[in-house]
Amino acid sequence: MIHHLEYKDKQITLLGTAHVSQESVALVSETIAAEKPDTVCVELCDSRYQSIRQKDRWQNMDIIKVIKEKKSFLLLSNLLLASFQKRIANKFDINPGQEMIQAIESAESVGAQICLADRDIRTTLSRVWRLMSLWTKLKLLFQLIISAGQVDEISREDIEKMKQEDVLETLLADIGKSLPTVRESLIDERDRYLSHKIKNAPGTNIVAVVGAGHVPGILNYWKTDIDISMLEQLPPKNKTVGLIKWIIPGGILCLLLAGFYYGGAKAGSEMVIWWFLVNGILAGLGAVIALAHPFTIASSVLAAPLTSLNPMIAAGWVSGIVEAFSRKPQVKDFENLQDDIHSLHGFWKNKVTRILLVVLFTNLGSSIGTFVAIPLMVKVF
Repeated sequence: MIHHLEYKDKQITLLGTAHVSQESVALVSETIAAEKPDTVCVELCDSRYQSIRQKDRWQNMDIIKVIKEKKSFLLLSNLLLASFQKRIANKFDINPGQEMIQAIESAESVGAQICLADRDIRTTLSRVWRLMSLWTKLKLLFQLIISAGQVDEISREDIEKMKQEDVLETLLADIGKSLPTVRESLIDERDRYLSHKIKNAPGTNIVAVVGAGHVPGILNYWKTDIDISMLEQLPPKNKTVGLIKWIIPGGILCLLLAGFYYGGAKAGSEMVIWWFLVNGILAGLGAVIALAHPFTIASSVLAAPLTSLNPMIAAGWVSGIVEAFSRKPQVKDFENLQDDIHSLHGFWKNKVTRILLVVLFTNLGSSIGTFVAIPLMVKVF
């Protein structure tokens, strides 16, 4: 998919590719060799560019910092996406993102500048993440898990169809229908960002290599003036969601106090017992599903009833940190991370991803426990 565009005194060749297609790799190489451009724009940000250059980047990850900064879900989603792309790439004997690597190598071979034209992946995912509810985040994770499990059913014809859309868009199609704002941050905003960066790249002869799913959007915004500073900002936190985080614990505390005041010590005590049992047991069950360390399971059971009453702390953060200290990831876990994420078994086996699963399932169990416990407490009251 090639488009020849003009902007002021610039001649721009826009090349749409599939991120897991050998044919796209060859097309990139041939186009850059023929055009000999001043600049080659690639659909990469600096962090993704560095990840290509630094193969050992996972070894420098601080898993405790990830948990404390509330980025466990974000990292787990990113790893699941990487797993999907890598399994497809392995099946067809190509490297994921090889067309971008080829674009960089070809640019260097003809002496062209390299322009990193995509928005920082951390900004994109953070904007998407902030727009999602807990339920939508879980839908995202399970959509990625299901997609990863369907790799064996993908044919070369399916790979060629992926040239027509962004891989993320493919995986998140169902969520995008129910939450258009997610699609806007994930695809539409990046289309605008890419369009601006490509038009303003240095040189007069430019080749831009992007995923084919972005080509229609780039063309649509080609004649539009775009302020990318607005696209690089994080949206404000949802005040309603923040308020609900305080309302629910406040309501539970009021319910407990009402139980003691109107029902007496017996009713109040029964309500407290139900709260601790249901919330603690379901949070512990989540840790068990993640195959957590016994200490982690115990900490989940003990912490969940208390953290559920404190919007500032989540049960999963406590259990994740306990798991990280109980089964501290070793160098080999970080070294094997790229291989282990190829399978669901690997996600549970690797100590790094297991910590992320502990955070996920403990939080999920605690959340379910909260809503299961409330009607049981009301019944006692």
